[in-house]
Amino acid sequence: MSRSRRLLAILAHPDDETLGVGGVLADCAARGIETYLLTATRGQAGRYRGKREGDGGEHPGRAALATIREKELRAAAATLGVHEVTLLDYEDGLLDQADPGTVVGRIASEIRRVRPEVVITFSPDGGYGHPDHIAISQFAGTAIVVAAHADDAAHPRHAVSKFYFMASSEQDWEVYQAAFKKLTSRVDGVERGARPWPDWAITTVVDTSAHGETVWKAVFCHDSQVAGYDHLRQLPPGRRDTIWGRQSFYRVFSTVNGGRRRETDLFEGIEP
Repeated sequence: MSRSRRLLAILAHPDDETLGVGGVLADCAARGIETYLLTATRGQAGRYRGKREGDGGEHPGRAALATIREKELRAAAATLGVHEVTLLDYEDGLLDQADPGTVVGRIASEIRRVRPEVVITFSPDGGYGHPDHIAISQFAGTAIVVAAHADDAAHPRHAVSKFYFMASSEQDWEVYQAAFKKLTSRVDGVERGARPWPDWAITTVVDTSAHGETVWKAVFCHDSQVAGYDHLRQLPPGRRDTIWGRQSFYRVFSTVNGGRRRETDLFEGIEP
């Protein structure tokens, strides 16, 4: 008897799964594909309802925010139909300073345990230069190689069939940033910003429009984060569909297909 197909999303923070790939997670779950989520931090360095720690007001502090955001993560994942959530519990904002061997080993162990055909993560630039996003992209790619070439004490080696980066077009970024804010990250005194992928470089676009309402519910599970965006609730359905009604990716590698033709399914070429 064949087992269900499996997808693993390897991401940095609570809300990355919903705001980044919520449509794909909901679509896979609806199709009977088991979706697994590995999140590296609990998001304790984030804002709380628009306020940073120390701004005064209602920010509960890092430890309490970590607890809040973990609950929000699990609620959103359940809404999206995610089969299982794993938290590595690294420090938000400092993921790039974690010991690479340890992080890669932990992710590789998860890959061997879950045995996904498909893995998705951030692009190498982290979308808009966020150091945690860049770090998890590097760790995930390395862990895929490690998992394929060595066993561990609990699980035999496992080779992923397809590996993807999230890849937003210029139109996607424009709508996304209009709904939230201009996404930037200041690192070592340098402001980094979102860099869209050229349309020709996007290998895969998945129609997830049937799951728009599910993703919308998951978005508001992350109340501590989205409450700071006053106009988000007034976002027209058409604009929501542009953000979550289709999701685009760059196929890093595939052992089952290739070529210039654009895919419409992350599992294209993988036998049921």
